[in-house]
Amino acid sequence: MKPREIVEQIETNPALPTGHGDRFAGYAVLGLPFRSGHVLALRRFPASSVGPGYTSVWHRDPRGAWTFYSTVNPDLGCSRYFGGEVTRNVVGPIEIEWTAPAQFTVNIESALRWNVRLRASWSTRLLNAAARLAPDSWWQEPFILKAMGAAARFALGTGKLNLAGETPNGQEFIANPRRLWLIESSQATVKGQDLGPVGALAQQARLNDFLIPQKGLFAVARAFLRPRHQT
Repeated sequence: MKPREIVEQIETNPALPTGHGDRFAGYAVLGLPFRSGHVLALRRFPASSVGPGYTSVWHRDPRGAWTFYSTVNPDLGCSRYFGGEVTRNVVGPIEIEWTAPAQFTVNIESALRWNVRLRASWSTRLLNAAARLAPDSWWQEPFILKAMGAAARFALGTGKLNLAGETPNGQEFIANPRRLWLIESSQATVKGQDLGPVGALAQQARLNDFLIPQKGLFAVARAFLRPRHQT
């Protein structure tokens, strides 16, 4: 199935994963660096255990300042966990329009326009096949998650990936990218400024333990967050 078909199914029938703590399900651009030093990321979670489903766009400028755009208040979205390193929160509409089976556009009024084109590769197909075979219990095991991150780093050239760790606000996170595509190409403007070509950064961007991939990745994903040491 093409990404657009899968996304349509997720939007039509959003389903929360079982488990403890705060839980989310949907799809995401895990991160996309630009050679200019800008970084973008997207989270679209139609299913949320803490409130309504929401969309969020993360933008880091070359100075390292993060702005989080969100369709919900910060305490119901990504800033609930990452706000300790966010300079500015902006709440308002965010539109995602799929213009082709593997292509979409993100619009935030006059603040952002972002075009993304996806592609599969032998590496993503192999990782996706392995993910489909993994039992649900594996997706909560630190050793398995570390191995999955290492596999993505080797196969996709993403730089180091942490699928588990601590957020800036002190919660434990577990990220479950269940299906992956590479970002083949992307063009973005933020407040009228063209961010230029995509490309790895000299120093990998991060929000505490969460590392932004050095190569753009789109994922169907689940996320689990909870206070440290909660069982």
